[in-house]
Amino acid sequence: MANLEVEFCGLKFKNPVVVASLETTNSPEVIRECVDAGAGGMIIKTLTDIEDMARLTQNSKYAIVNEKNQLIKGKVNKSFIFYSRSGYSSMHYKEWVPYLKELRQYAEDRGSHLIGSAGGKTVQSWVDICRTIEDCGIKLVELNFGCPHPAMMPGVHGGSMIGQDPAVAAEVTRAVVEAVKIPVMIKLTPDQSKPVEVARAVKEAGAAAVTATKRYTGFMVDIETGEPRLGGPAGIGGVWAKPLSLRWVQRIFTELGMPISGSNGIYDHRDVIEFLMTGASTVQVGSVTMLKGIKYLSKIIRDLEEFMDSHGYPDIDSMLGIASKRSVRDYSEQFRKQRMAIEVEAKACKNPRCTICIQTCFYDALTQANGVVGVDPKNCIGCDLCVNTCPFDANEMHAIPEDKASSGEYFQIPQGVFEHGKFEKGFVRGIKLASVKD
Repeated sequence: MANLEVEFCGLKFKNPVVVASLETTNSPEVIRECVDAGAGGMIIKTLTDIEDMARLTQNSKYAIVNEKNQLIKGKVNKSFIFYSRSGYSSMHYKEWVPYLKELRQYAEDRGSHLIGSAGGKTVQSWVDICRTIEDCGIKLVELNFGCPHPAMMPGVHGGSMIGQDPAVAAEVTRAVVEAVKIPVMIKLTPDQSKPVEVARAVKEAGAAAVTATKRYTGFMVDIETGEPRLGGPAGIGGVWAKPLSLRWVQRIFTELGMPISGSNGIYDHRDVIEFLMTGASTVQVGSVTMLKGIKYLSKIIRDLEEFMDSHGYPDIDSMLGIASKRSVRDYSEQFRKQRMAIEVEAKACKNPRCTICIQTCFYDALTQANGVVGVDPKNCIGCDLCVNTCPFDANEMHAIPEDKASSGEYFQIPQGVFEHGKFEKGFVRGIKLASVKD
């Protein structure tokens, strides 16, 4: 059996599946259900001293729509879009103290971790909330620099407003890190931000890890009424966002090498695996728990273990970041890789007259004659498009033998298209722009 244990921020998690901070973790009873379902950890709904944020959560609104922007009726499949207007915890953070102590112990007794989450209205608020979390025995806290809703609260400077400014994010992080002894991780926002720069700033300020990333802020319209859904801007997520989230995980893992908790775009175990292979040590499961039920966590964990067993991964470390490590750093590396060319397996092509592969080849490498698909290797650039679109899996890329690569039989990349190091002197990291005066 595969070993699902993973070390994150100095803590041992029995598996990498963590319940994200959301409505699911706004209830002591449901948090216990998450523990019983086998989650490696649960991040409590963000604790705050902002009264309006608590009231907002008590008036949360949701819309679950499909790719056509139609409300989903019935079972939710992987293509769902989760649109929500929520807030922080529905109780003042001090009211949570007795629950935090009990839930922390309940989780630890079952090999899991309760993780704190904070969102204050002042720097001192952030410090006070995190100290309270620490005093309850919780061993890790996440600073929510991702929530978009504080921006719509008059007089509040918090959430994604902080996460969009590396200097402010570093200031708040440093204040909390200096005030508590437990590890601090930062929830990043992709909204109007540079997540890698913010991650770098909070790392230098003492953050132990980052969460990449919170949901995007979106705007949706009900065209039947002309009204905005949920009244206006709200958080928007779903599996559609996964490639965007993974991009930030990949960059932070590659450029900063700091621990990452992946978030935004998880539906099942396959999505968890993508985050792990990109470089996230833990993966936060959120909206799908609200739509499929808490017991769905057990299925994700079970399917993850089965995948690892069937694919020969003995532990999480054997998967961690392997895709990012194999990713090209610049396109000169791609050009230096062995060239590939298409081959069509005639017996596998059940309908050579379908012409799908020919239609998708913009390089005139594929032709049809007498019901047979032919290949002109001089035109094939190895783009994979015909492989991905063939309904019969008849197309396959093969490596061009080294002795034939320069024979003229196959497509040749022109010299000098991309030379390694060609542009290195042309770009300087951290260019400072002149400030704009009023």
